[in-house]
Amino acid sequence: MSSPAKSSHVSARVGRIPVANIQPVVDGGAVPAKAIVGSDIPVSATVFREGHDALGATAVLYAPDGSIEQAVHLSPGAAGTDSWHGVLRPRQVGAYSFAVEGWDDPLGTWHHAARLKIEAGLEEELMLAEGAHLFRTAAREARSAGRRQSAESLVAATVRRDDADLYDAVADALSDPAATVQERLAAAESPELRRALADRPLRRLVSSSPRYPLGVERPLAGRGAWYEFFPRSEGAVYDAESRQWRSGTFATAQRRLPAVAAMGFDVLYLPPIHPIGRAHRKGANNTLTAGEHDPGSPWAIGAAEGGHDAIHPDLGNEKDFARFVERAESLGLEVALDLALQASPDHPWAREHQDWFTERVDGTIAYAENPPKKYQDIYPLNFDRDPEGLYDEVLRIVRLWVSRGVKIFRVDNPHTKPLAFWEWLIATVNAEAPDVVFLAEAFTRPAMMHALGRAGFQQSYTYYTWRNTREELEEYLREVTRETAAFFRPNFWVNTPDILPEFLQFGGPAAFKLRAVIAAMATPLWGMYAGYELCEHVARPGSGEYLDNEKYEYKPRDFAAAEEAGTSLAPFIAKLNQIRHQHPALEDLSNLTLHSSTDPSTLVFSKTKRRVPELPHTADTLIVVVNLDPHSTRESTVTLNLNALDLDDSALGADGRFEVEDLLTGHVWNWGEHNYVRLDPHVEPAHVLHLVRRPA
Repeated sequence: MSSPAKSSHVSARVGRIPVANIQPVVDGGAVPAKAIVGSDIPVSATVFREGHDALGATAVLYAPDGSIEQAVHLSPGAAGTDSWHGVLRPRQVGAYSFAVEGWDDPLGTWHHAARLKIEAGLEEELMLAEGAHLFRTAAREARSAGRRQSAESLVAATVRRDDADLYDAVADALSDPAATVQERLAAAESPELRRALADRPLRRLVSSSPRYPLGVERPLAGRGAWYEFFPRSEGAVYDAESRQWRSGTFATAQRRLPAVAAMGFDVLYLPPIHPIGRAHRKGANNTLTAGEHDPGSPWAIGAAEGGHDAIHPDLGNEKDFARFVERAESLGLEVALDLALQASPDHPWAREHQDWFTERVDGTIAYAENPPKKYQDIYPLNFDRDPEGLYDEVLRIVRLWVSRGVKIFRVDNPHTKPLAFWEWLIATVNAEAPDVVFLAEAFTRPAMMHALGRAGFQQSYTYYTWRNTREELEEYLREVTRETAAFFRPNFWVNTPDILPEFLQFGGPAAFKLRAVIAAMATPLWGMYAGYELCEHVARPGSGEYLDNEKYEYKPRDFAAAEEAGTSLAPFIAKLNQIRHQHPALEDLSNLTLHSSTDPSTLVFSKTKRRVPELPHTADTLIVVVNLDPHSTRESTVTLNLNALDLDDSALGADGRFEVEDLLTGHVWNWGEHNYVRLDPHVEPAHVLHLVRRPA
């Protein structure tokens, strides 16, 4: 007889336990998924195998030095989906990676089979013997690995033993001839043992996915409340005799900083602070002809005094700016500066580098247009004519402002510049200064907005400003918190100098309140432009912009008078930001759950920071209910998805209900799955309910 042919082993594309559909993964791992220090990163995968044996899945987080920082066992999803879910929580800034491991669970397989067979009176002794063998194997592996875990022994409840002793005790109990079959089986099903096996399962046939990149950045890259004001308006004075304005300065603008800090903001964003061109300067309300003393748009950058590296002399000098930044930092505010890559006709670039612009056939430089809008005071840059020179100049500008204390840049119209440029610039800057943050001001098509996130922008403006109905808001919240969260960080601005939505024009103070509640509670990033707290709502006819727009004129405001009159929303804004600072659930993006309401104008969502055994943190849950109708009282029955609230014995009462405290009013209620809600927008447009947990 011929000898049997030798088998050949071909390397398989999948592991012994297949692992697929891993998230968060961006572009197959070519782009790191976005993460923030201390944030919960939802991890999911499809893990399955042949046959019916039990299996498990583990997400492994690798620190920047390659060491394992966390290994979190995933939980199975809906039956029949083979999906597994969990969270990772990185502890430091850096280039992390993660993988998902699938593994055979022999003890889980045995537990399932033993219970079924013994209840049916089948192979009782054999099943108990196999269990004893498995637990002795687990004991040997525990000793070999040097793992120790305090656990109550099944033999003596008062004795603490390590894993190996615990497993040996179970094996002994399974082999005890003096005990009944049911008693022996019960020894392998105690809660103490179940917990030990859940924490440290006996894993076989471990199969790992590839490692995927995870870029972990500092908190302000993905969390924070932004406030925008024009320094030239803060302290601006009108001289009635000469009919001229005197600009505010960095020194006078400092006086506004304590009030901004008192409202709980984290970032103070300044529009461009550079010299402003005179050629084709825009006048009040965007007129084409400016008066002799009109200050012009700060985005028309560049004049005889300098360009992007210079400071407008009306505001002060470099030392004045440094003092302004230092004062802001002393109050807990980080200054963000506008990076607007464009030039006025008076910019030094227009004289010295005409090849950085688009020239028309008549030899003139093309100005900016967004038909039918024309921006004759601005020349857009052309990144294709001298890319090396232009790239180097922009990098010089950014490095200069970083050296002056600026670590956050709000980038104007990034969607009008090549993606390849942004990918290069942000990567170059972050390689030198990882804490520098770029916010994309890109109100454009989704594909471009998402591509900018993939190119490296840490944050982006969003469509939130135009999402008003419950249906619109729910759809958008699902998108930004789930579908795009790995590469697109939404910053929910309620208004900007360019955008005064109709909802605010006609909704009254209630509209301003409810929009702030949603923005501040739904996502870790939100922002507002000065005047929002005063409910400024008058638009220039035929536009969605403010009448007497601050982009083209000075606009000093009497904030103190409004607060004295009780018409300012500053205390309300301060309360929202205080809640944000005190509640970890609001620090994460992807932990939002939508709930249902019988009223179509009542929006309900919750945010939960769950307890994770491997990741110590106090559980935190908030439920937000908002009346979206600023004119009418709305009544509804709110139905909650209780699984999303992370309820446990610390929250549940004897009747199965739980206590919630409204963080806006201090009212306390007992809630359950179904709850009656009545919200008068003029008195109480929203509930921000904190799930009360009591210490063990």
